[in-house]
Amino acid sequence: MTTDRLIRAARIHGKDKVAVGEFPLPPTGDDELLLKVVSSSMCLSTSKALSLGTEHKRVPDDVEDVPVITGHEFAGVIEEAGSALADRFTTGERVAVLPTMGLPSGWSPGYSYPYYGGDATYCIVPKVAIDKGCVLPYEETYFANASLAEPMSCIIGALHASYHTEPLVWEHQMGIRTGGSLALLGCGGAMGIGAIDYALHGPYRPRLVVAVDVNEERLARLERLFPPEEALARGTRLVFLDASDVDAREALLDMSEGKGYDDVVVFAASKALVETGDAVLGEDGCLNFFAGPTDREFMASINLYNVHYERTHMVGTSGGSRSDMEESLDLSAAGDINPSRMVTHVGGLDAVPDALSTLPGFTGGKILIYPHIDLELTAIADFAAAGAHDPRFARLAEICAPHDNIWNREAEAYVLEAFAHPD
Repeated sequence: MTTDRLIRAARIHGKDKVAVGEFPLPPTGDDELLLKVVSSSMCLSTSKALSLGTEHKRVPDDVEDVPVITGHEFAGVIEEAGSALADRFTTGERVAVLPTMGLPSGWSPGYSYPYYGGDATYCIVPKVAIDKGCVLPYEETYFANASLAEPMSCIIGALHASYHTEPLVWEHQMGIRTGGSLALLGCGGAMGIGAIDYALHGPYRPRLVVAVDVNEERLARLERLFPPEEALARGTRLVFLDASDVDAREALLDMSEGKGYDDVVVFAASKALVETGDAVLGEDGCLNFFAGPTDREFMASINLYNVHYERTHMVGTSGGSRSDMEESLDLSAAGDINPSRMVTHVGGLDAVPDALSTLPGFTGGKILIYPHIDLELTAIADFAAAGAHDPRFARLAEICAPHDNIWNREAEAYVLEAFAHPD
């Protein structure tokens, strides 16, 4: 197989230590794939791994000596397939990567491997990932939506994992309630955007969706992305609630006519938010605690009277399955959902360390990294201003304007060519 290949990658070297460096990949094994990474979106979970270091369950104990590549939401092109895989994969094939590899180790790209991760020009997909079906064929040529299929799969999995029951029938009816009421708490960020998109355009079609946040700017962006009148035309009443100066519990209950909600999803590790979500559950209501806390002792109070008499209940999900990711890829290919709505910033590989270190306080949406370009992290909203000094940004602004400043296929093609790194 190929001899050592020199690559560039962002790697975690220990607690709060991340850097971009150049190093050789070992030769690709007969049962491995060499992947050219085209796009990699950034997740807050990676920031948690950076801040915890070896205290994180997926980060190896020897990370200071053997740093791991960051990034687990990525897609690319197969550069080389090992001889044992020749009947399954071909050179030039486009693929999306599912990072959820499950037990026994719980390891995954972006946290655990020195040569397998998305924030790299090239990486080696190990046998275990291939054996577990974590390399998905991708027919489309727009790589951003392949990367974003991973966070979308987490959202899809979360809404599938909610469940409902009938009195004295000991079976769970999986999924948020079709035609029911759904409250999304703390949903002004990227994952909330994806959740609204899937709620409106996926299989469940709730009659009421209330999107709650405390940031006026983020709520205004949500409303631009998802105009309530368009949702209503599809049979869903969509409401955006600014909870910064109102009693969120009271306002939510008023919107549900006092009945409470069939389903609630909590997107932030906030005790108050969890307790609000629990308080607005209706009979047989299900709360999904979607946020991943870093505090191992994180707790909140729930109403156990309602658990007993009103059959309220709680679940928590992390990650998505292969079928969840395939659903995202199918829905985006059909134009039913647009995961690129989540993207607010774009950059090259050198932007990863600073972006990752400051991600907990970041107020934008998804950060999309293209490892083969030279581009400092730039907001799509700032392309026009940056165009005064660099005509390439002016062109990007022109490309994005007809798409309501949403990242898109044409913008990706342009940035890969106009900002290409001299490999």
